[in-house]
Amino acid sequence: MEIRRVGTQPSRQGPAETFTGTVRVDPLFDAVAPARGSGALVTFEPGARTAWHTHPAGQVLVVTAGCGWVQQEGGPVEEMRPGDVVRIPPHARHWHGAAPTTAVTHIAIQETIEGERVQWMEHVSDEQYRR
Repeated sequence: MEIRRVGTQPSRQGPAETFTGTVRVDPLFDAVAPARGSGALVTFEPGARTAWHTHPAGQVLVVTAGCGWVQQEGGPVEEMRPGDVVRIPPHARHWHGAAPTTAVTHIAIQETIEGERVQWMEHVSDEQYRR
């Protein structure tokens, strides 16, 4: 058994290459073989969001605070609120982040398959973000 105590893993800022706006990433757990899952607590300030991306095994978002938006390519922008659980299918191109005037925090859980956890793509444009 392992217990990772709060504060033992430093927060980091979401890099500008893969996020728009101010984003804080707090690591929760890494994949330890034979398990493949990892998770992080991610906080997006108002208007902040991910770039378009995919995950080889999909992703689960558990919203813990605020109000945010999520979109799978080709579908509508959907609102997400505390208590919502968003399941994104494997290889589905998507983005997620805060609403324009409200921050959002979620736990992001994904698996690593053959060394890949996420494939980042271009930034979500302001036009795409505006719904």
